[in-house]
Amino acid sequence: MSVLPMPDFNPFANRKKKRNILVRIVQEAHFLTWLGKQKKTLQALCAEQGFKGKPGQGLLYTDKEGKAEAIYFGLNDNVSYVDGAQICDFINRQFSDGFLKNITFSFEVKSPNKIYEKTFEKLYVGFGLGCYDFTAYKKKNNDAHKPKLFLDKAHKIDTKRIENIVSSVCFLRDLVNTPANDMHPEALENVTKALAEEYKATCKVIVDKDLIKKNFPLIYTVGKASENRPRLIELKWGNKSHPKIALVGKGVCFDTGGLDIKPSQYMLPMKKDMGGAAHTLALAHLIMALRLPVQLHLLIPAVENSISGNAYRPSDILRSRKGLTVEVGNTDAEGRLVLADALTYACESDPELIVDYATLTGAARIALGFDLPALFSNNDKTLDEIRDISKKVGDAVWPLPLWQPYKRDLDSSVADISSTGGKAGASTAALFLQSFINNAIEWVHMDVYAWEQSGKPGRPKGGADTGLLALWAFLEDRYSKKS
Repeated sequence: MSVLPMPDFNPFANRKKKRNILVRIVQEAHFLTWLGKQKKTLQALCAEQGFKGKPGQGLLYTDKEGKAEAIYFGLNDNVSYVDGAQICDFINRQFSDGFLKNITFSFEVKSPNKIYEKTFEKLYVGFGLGCYDFTAYKKKNNDAHKPKLFLDKAHKIDTKRIENIVSSVCFLRDLVNTPANDMHPEALENVTKALAEEYKATCKVIVDKDLIKKNFPLIYTVGKASENRPRLIELKWGNKSHPKIALVGKGVCFDTGGLDIKPSQYMLPMKKDMGGAAHTLALAHLIMALRLPVQLHLLIPAVENSISGNAYRPSDILRSRKGLTVEVGNTDAEGRLVLADALTYACESDPELIVDYATLTGAARIALGFDLPALFSNNDKTLDEIRDISKKVGDAVWPLPLWQPYKRDLDSSVADISSTGGKAGASTAALFLQSFINNAIEWVHMDVYAWEQSGKPGRPKGGADTGLLALWAFLEDRYSKKS
């Protein structure tokens, strides 16, 4: 059995139930043509309810007995995961739990436009994500039911692929939503080991003072103040003849800010500070489950940034694995320190690509808001490719500059580099990380928020994936062509 379950309620059915309701797609651009071909009763209903096939608009059509017969839903040519989630949300609002228990829904096989034949996957995935709900710590409600969508192979979909994409995203959200008393560094280790076991990967872990012996001093120093001991988690998978890629995820399981302690309102959501690790675990799952022909190296420096008598201090000078000395400008800038050692180690195996995810800076959120992750790369072509493909898959990311003149803001009078400095916080943090990257290796850095502030269809409030599906699409596009 997979260690990555579907959502608490599996949104998909492999068989239709006796009662099945069709979801029919209506294109806004062709609405009038479509409307002219419909029965007068449907035409009248569209007029009464103002249904014009606009994206996000839904219409419930009933028979003479008042029973639901079909759902009409508006889309435009640019279909996204949001569309599938909105369909799920519309159904949830229309029907009772008791009714949903005994029926299935399915998309009409006939497509009004060939473009939809290529984008049904997005509708299925979006529908699945619309069913996500984190209920692990709630008393189970046996009366609660969500819609079941029939996975119709007539749409030429890969059902295994759809289920793995949905389960990976939900897995990521579960990890971020789980509180730090249960999602501590050892728990993150156990999750990675279970994932490795499922896909016959290898997993090694370096714990506590062994980090000093193995020369990961920054990881140890950041995590040494917590009773939940720091560790470096390492997973390897794949055929050695395939291209080697490394994923590095910031695994700060809780961040108090250290001695530069956060105000309470900013500390409250800090269980999400391992969101980078959650992204890399979900991406690793997709790579292994869908057997992308790569040699995968996953690294997660897992720590808690806590406060005690032996906590590291502002102005401390620390020696990194690379040999560079780092002056600590602020103990709340701990993520870049643990990543520095992990990125140095990733470079030592000479991969052709390194991707890191991190909930790194508030500056990225000020620049781009909560939904758009900041994208950095030392390769402009790669930057453009990821940005373009992210728009196509509906998981937008946005590039920010590795502006080299800003690196002077990281100068230190007493060490090789300072951990903080300058007003362009997202860029200077990325430039700090770049100091630990071999310039001959292609590198992508994702500064993500990993949290949904308010909630919307397919993205409930809480742990959120940002840039996961964009990077998966980029990797799949690049490496499936090489196989």
